Amino acid sequence: MVQEHAQGFAERWQEWKDERERRLADPHGWLALVSLDWLADAPRAYPGLPGLWWQDADAAHFDPQGAEAVHEGAPVTGPLRFELVKSGLGARVVVGDVEVEVARRGGYLIRVHDPAAPALGAFRGVPSYRPRPEWVLTGTFEPFDEPRPTTVGAVVEGLSHVYTAPGVVRFRRGADEHVLTVFNGNAGGLSILFTDGTSGVTTYAANRSLAVPEPAADGTVELDFNRAVNLPCAFTDYATCPLPPEGNRLPFDVEAGELIPYERP
Repeated sequence: MVQEHAQGFAERWQEWKDERERRLADPHGWLALVSLDWLADAPRAYPGLPGLWWQDADAAHFDPQGAEAVHEGAPVTGPLRFELVKSGLGARVVVGDVEVEVARRGGYLIRVHDPAAPALGAFRGVPSYRPRPEWVLTGTFEPFDEPRPTTVGAVVEGLSHVYTAPGVVRFRRGADEHVLTVFNGNAGGLSILFTDGTSGVTTYAANRSLAVPEPAADGTVELDFNRAVNLPCAFTDYATCPLPPEGNRLPFDVEAGELIPYERP
């Protein structure tokens, strides 16, 4: 029975890992990034891209200057304005085979996602620790009285991100209790950015991320560190990933989850 349970655990983890790697290999995903440019206040052209791009205090702008481009499935026939949330989701403009992402990270930037990117062509999966049930821990979510805006640093020097922290998660490992600040997950549930004793040794130095399902009615949450993943900055220099909030460094080795990518020795 124990062997069957362990086999089922490993199979479920492998299914999750396969799906994770399929998403990473998306032809217009993070591995397809080939450039990042911060927009200037005056309209200017960028190598390989049509039209003019710029920003003002409130938004980013794109004027195709008669060139072919598509936004949200429709041809771009005139200037576009993108007023985006800082640290939030970006917008995409399709130009031939590539997609130009517009995002707000302090100021506005554009990033090109190219299916012919060398990193995408060379991708061979993400190295990971072998999954072990002992790295599935139980914690308790404790909400704040009011969600707290929380400023964190970024892998890009001088840049910061602001997220809303709904509370903390407490959990025990052995005799010790640990407390981690959590953010809201992109697809529901919670998200934890953290570092630990393996960071910069066997795992990516800046951070890893752990998705946490919605807490149960009593606040109980499952922390499956076997599913701790690298943020995009572990794979590409064209990402502006956040750093963990203050206090989210675990004082032990989390020998579970994704390792330093093959592409970033």
